[in-house]
Amino acid sequence: MPVLRSFPFAQRRNFPLDTTGITLAILSALFMGTIGVFSRITGLPAETVTFFRLLLGAGFLAVFLLATRQAATLRRWPTWPVIVNGALLAGFIIFYVQAMNLTSMANAIMLVYLAPVAASVFAHFFMGERLNFAGWILIGLAMLGFAAMMEFRLDFADGSNHAAGLGLAALAMLCYASFILMNRRIRPHVPVMTRAYYQLLIGALVMLPFFLHSRPEITPVNGLWLLATGLLPGFLAITFAVAALSRLPAATFGTLAYFEPLAVVFFGWFLFGENLSGLQLAGCATIMASGCAKALLASRTATP
Repeated sequence: MPVLRSFPFAQRRNFPLDTTGITLAILSALFMGTIGVFSRITGLPAETVTFFRLLLGAGFLAVFLLATRQAATLRRWPTWPVIVNGALLAGFIIFYVQAMNLTSMANAIMLVYLAPVAASVFAHFFMGERLNFAGWILIGLAMLGFAAMMEFRLDFADGSNHAAGLGLAALAMLCYASFILMNRRIRPHVPVMTRAYYQLLIGALVMLPFFLHSRPEITPVNGLWLLATGLLPGFLAITFAVAALSRLPAATFGTLAYFEPLAVVFFGWFLFGENLSGLQLAGCATIMASGCAKALLASRTATP
């Protein structure tokens, strides 16, 4: 999830693994994977789902900070990288939600999870962060996995919606990759919750004109689903992730984060009948394995 992925957390000590931290990390990933479910259940426009996911997430987070006497952290006005990332977060979510409305949830999430690959390649050529041989091998495996997801062909026989869905997922991936790179410019001393709150709030402000333009009718039932959208992926996923990162090494958390695409693939199959072939399942596994290995490799590289 972009709000927390690649934040330079201060916790660099070696924490013993504990079941509470692992449980919180898994729950965070599972909650992150629910936004597509809520979007499909409500049938509301992507801009509406995105707006309420961001606005309510910011609201829940503000209440939490007030209740835990951490509201003083919000007095620090966001720097320009935080503001830019708020806009990128809005772009990521709306493109991602719309993509899942047009193609399978598995296609959308697996394409989005190529964002760390895109960020690594960009950083290699333009930011002086050189990839080693193992890094290139893992990038190649991730691309091979995506090719397997597409069954080694670009077949748009399912109609223009499928092609449009892949295009929107690619835009979501680019927003996600840009978010990762922009995070490098945020100073480490800015509290994590401060960043998260302002990114959610700024993202909601970015989406406000689009929501006001569409102004869909929201039934009481859909209102409850939107509330859940702000609560689960918008708030609980973030707070659980922050708590997990205080208990787990970054590499462990990064590996457990891949429960999100696993959950999305499961939700698509169990709730919406989106079946995958054996080759596509192998592609999913390859992308996730490559991402997990990349997290472990990055951790070893960063260890002094």
